[in-house]
Amino acid sequence: MSATSNDFFLGVDVGTGSARVCIIDGTGEIKGVESKEIQTWHEKTDYYEQSTEDIWNAICYCSKLVLEKSGVDKASVKGVGFDATCSLAVLSQETDEPISVAGPKFDDAKRNVRPEKETKAINATKHKLLKYVGGGMSIEMEIPKVLWLKNNMPKELFNKCKFYDLVDVLTHMATGKETRSYCSAVCKQGFIPVGVDGSVKGWQEDFLTDIGLPELAENDFMRMGGVHGVVAFPFFALIPLNGTMLSAGELVGELSEKAAKELGLVAGAKIGSGVIDAYAGWIGTVGAKVEMPKGLLFEDHAKSDLEQAFCRLAAVAGTSTCHLVMSRDAIFVPGIWGPYRDVLLPGYWMAEGGQSSTGSLLHNVLTTHPSYSEAVEKSKALSKNIFEYLNEHLETLRKSENAPTIGYLARHLFFYGDKHGNRSPIADSTMRGAIVGLSMDSSINDLALQYFAAMEFIAQQTRHITDTLNRQGHEITSIFMSGGQCKNNILMHLIADATGYPIAIPRYIDAAVVLGAAMLGAKAASVNSEGNTESLWTIMDRISKPGEMIYPTENANEKRLLEAKYEVFLHMSKAQQTYRDTVNAAIGDWKA
Repeated sequence: MSATSNDFFLGVDVGTGSARVCIIDGTGEIKGVESKEIQTWHEKTDYYEQSTEDIWNAICYCSKLVLEKSGVDKASVKGVGFDATCSLAVLSQETDEPISVAGPKFDDAKRNVRPEKETKAINATKHKLLKYVGGGMSIEMEIPKVLWLKNNMPKELFNKCKFYDLVDVLTHMATGKETRSYCSAVCKQGFIPVGVDGSVKGWQEDFLTDIGLPELAENDFMRMGGVHGVVAFPFFALIPLNGTMLSAGELVGELSEKAAKELGLVAGAKIGSGVIDAYAGWIGTVGAKVEMPKGLLFEDHAKSDLEQAFCRLAAVAGTSTCHLVMSRDAIFVPGIWGPYRDVLLPGYWMAEGGQSSTGSLLHNVLTTHPSYSEAVEKSKALSKNIFEYLNEHLETLRKSENAPTIGYLARHLFFYGDKHGNRSPIADSTMRGAIVGLSMDSSINDLALQYFAAMEFIAQQTRHITDTLNRQGHEITSIFMSGGQCKNNILMHLIADATGYPIAIPRYIDAAVVLGAAMLGAKAASVNSEGNTESLWTIMDRISKPGEMIYPTENANEKRLLEAKYEVFLHMSKAQQTYRDTVNAAIGDWKA
């Protein structure tokens, strides 16, 4: 079913701290966006807990509000798509109600989404599935959290649990279906699509047994969503298995009466299979209509062909930044998660890199400097935010020093910013920050230069990731950004200049992710009488809006400076590891 001018689609995005809902028309025009904060309990170090009930209530609030403010008739909303940050949700197999993960009593049923450190034993198995998650599972993935629950929760309570990634529990709450998304299962739960590396059922029974979770394999993995598809028996009978697994935007089912009332919509709207939030950023950006210089597209394919997406890296930037690129074949890259098949488009692979700290790094650099308060006061007096003020201050400083570029001012300031560990491509959570070139200056001038150096680090690390991806077989020639960092002109130019790739800035800078979720709703609503839906890429290509382009510098001096500082960047990362090894060898078994 093709969208008409009277059809609208709802996108739901659940991030770390808030829920956001947008509504788009059939051309991809956003008619309204609303957001609401969600509650996080942080009572102990490294413990972060949220509530599916609180998250759902925030979604419902935003849904009703965006309909009211946009003036869109609720009956015109034909499809709904969801994305969410990776979190474990636990429901009762008996009642379908939330089960608490808030130990030690496990009696607060509202607190049922919890990341936790339980990875060491899992990664020690060296199971072959681990090569599809960058060589080892992360603390944010679901299986380590489930293992933690088994080790800490009363046995009788654990036996009642069924498990979802957050985005899958949202489609479950919307439809009542037990459908799971390939995006969540493959990227975060150790699911290997059938046919990949000998996988028969997707879920790996030997792996679950090895790590101490054989219960999850019982009843054909029912507690994780079951086994997808059908199996052939004698006499050519096809027996359906007990689960459904879908790629992005494929039809989960229809919005239930109960959920429709809560969301302010009409029952029967089509619900698309959801994705992890960063993947919605890929959907919401890489289909943008942009003009690329010759040589940056695959010349033997039309500009609208899916193959053009293979040379586009999506950088979804916020507190941290995720980097996503699609390929036709599986490409293994050290320090990069994946490759993941089927998570967005059936048969295609995704690789996922990332920077542990980008927006949070800039915040840390600013707020810990002695002149931060003074800079904030001056920015407020000029009715500017702190980034606008510092960017202008850097330009003023450049002129006063008669410097050719801002980068020239910071030429002898060397900043390494992995203060929160390195996710890609070093994949070392013990990496930390370093700075060389400090003086006794503690003025706003010094604050501005350290801020610039932090941005330069973000840009150089982006190059480190793209260089690593391309060295292993990817063909990235452009970067499609999303998130609030796109508003920072200096940072965007630094990323373009450091990587040598043009940067595409989306039309909807702050809404690219939730726009991607709405496109999932559009795909679900396109279902025809035979149960097939329109290709997600076709939808992206048709309704994505043009983006603004930022091109790399042509200045040879700037290029030489950035190349030299990239060599310093690489040296600083290796030197830090060498320093740690030297000290560890000296102290031996001496421990605190």
